[in-house]
Amino acid sequence: MGLISNKVLVLAVVLAVALFLVTVWLWPRLARRGWRAVVGRVGLLLVTQVALFAAVGLAANRSFLFYGSWADLFGQEQDMGVVVDHSAAAKDVRVLEKQGLKVPGGSRPEVGGQIQKVVVAGERSGITSPAYVYLPPEYFQKRYAKSTFPASVVLTGYPGTAENLIKGLKYPRTAYTQAKAGKMQPMILVMLRPTVAPPRDTECVDIPGGPQTETFFAEDLPKAVSETYRVGTKARNWGFMGNSTGGYCALKIALHHPDRYAAGAGFSAYYKAAEDVTTGDLFHGDDQLRKRGNLLWSLDHLPQGKSSFLVTTSKQGEGNLKGTLDFVKKVKSPARVSSITLESGGHNFNTWNREIPPGLVWMAGRLSAA
Repeated sequence: MGLISNKVLVLAVVLAVALFLVTVWLWPRLARRGWRAVVGRVGLLLVTQVALFAAVGLAANRSFLFYGSWADLFGQEQDMGVVVDHSAAAKDVRVLEKQGLKVPGGSRPEVGGQIQKVVVAGERSGITSPAYVYLPPEYFQKRYAKSTFPASVVLTGYPGTAENLIKGLKYPRTAYTQAKAGKMQPMILVMLRPTVAPPRDTECVDIPGGPQTETFFAEDLPKAVSETYRVGTKARNWGFMGNSTGGYCALKIALHHPDRYAAGAGFSAYYKAAEDVTTGDLFHGDDQLRKRGNLLWSLDHLPQGKSSFLVTTSKQGEGNLKGTLDFVKKVKSPARVSSITLESGGHNFNTWNREIPPGLVWMAGRLSAA
């Protein structure tokens, strides 16, 4: 049984309740003096508390998907290392696995589309990162055999995993259902986490003497994907979206690289690069780089291109309300900005699952397939 399966959660809850009832039932017998009674009381309390915390932890993990499997929880590697050849003849995108979407008829790519697990090798940045690519059903249909498709990079927050985008935030399934309902054009999704130099949180910046994360996302990733799949190379063919840290990255890359990305959507994004123990020294004393990492400063001091932005917040539950309002005010023509403001909603998967469907429709409407 998997870590995030319903069976494991139900079993943990039942066990915790059962132990609580056993404790209540046996407590009168264990109320006597003597070392055996004391050990019994301590043992029952300890086991009940462990079971309770396990049930709460499993429920929280199932909701937020901090860990996707038992191996992930215990720090064990699931897959063997992948050797990536960086010679001139090597492909920038290597496909490792393929899986269908869990929809009726989803085993056939032309019906449900396909999710491919890949490794992307960055030519300029030197960064190699795993990712998932969702290809819509139309990509495999004969009438679209010579058609290109718009694409959007999708990032998790930190320290999330790319699997969160599939299992918890349901990007491929949502894109499938929205396109099937005629609300958006078919779109390719390139899903990965912002931590392309794990375990460091690079905040999608080019660190002096360190990982060139911005170069990877702005230059290498769209180039590699366009050379592997039927995606155009113009800015109008590409979007960028994400939640939390991924939302900051999406807005940052679209803002600083309007020649590469036509649109950026930040769900519960913040607007200034974090600097803490997870990031280390991002800017090495370069104040100009630090200012550039502040999106509100960038809007005030750098030229704004023809990018479109979508930002989200809530009146209660999110800490980015003021920053979001400031961002909206500072966007000037030729750039455009849209927003989603919920009445209430915290910084969690439930909130993002309310924003992602309209966000995907918005993104697809800002991009062109040709």
